Amino acid sequence: MRVLGVDPGLTRCGVGVVEGVAGRTLTMRGVGVVRTPPDAELGHRLVAIERGIEEWLDEHRPEFVAVERVFSQHNVRTVMGTAQASAVAMLCASRRGIPVALHTPSEVKAAVTGSGRADKAQVGAMVTRLLRLDAPPKPADAADALALAICHIWRAPAANRLQQAHAAAAAARAPRTPRTPAVRAAATPARKVPR
Repeated sequence: MRVLGVDPGLTRCGVGVVEGVAGRTLTMRGVGVVRTPPDAELGHRLVAIERGIEEWLDEHRPEFVAVERVFSQHNVRTVMGTAQASAVAMLCASRRGIPVALHTPSEVKAAVTGSGRADKAQVGAMVTRLLRLDAPPKPADAADALALAICHIWRAPAANRLQQAHAAAAAARAPRTPRTPAVRAAATPARKVPR
């Protein structure tokens, strides 16, 4: 499985590609940051992020895109910028038919470090160890993007099994359509009437 992780942000949008399957050694295929100037107009910044993500999709051809789920912060302006960059990443992937998964920061931290409260240094250290890198990727947005991809690779099989179980349970609970008299008559074999 090849996953593009996206840590959304307007000034720095972290991107990282990881390949592998759960329970096996993972391989980093690329890591970087799509940058936009803080003084540029919002529309131009979003277009720059779109172009950057499109280049990563073209170059690495991921099967899935994992994006950090935007969560509420005290700074509404920061949340808005993060949400806008996140939407661009989801749009780019969806336009190509690539499935998108959203993971919360605490899910990613828990998957990679074992603690949903890990700090950025701990995430960077574990990403370095798991991908057998010489040093943590810089800036932290790049390491976070790789952590998102790792999280998705490890959690996707369980999430898929859970979705299938929910679908099967819903199908089993679905009420059967009662047969109407016309359907019952059609299903009943015809009897010969004696003359």
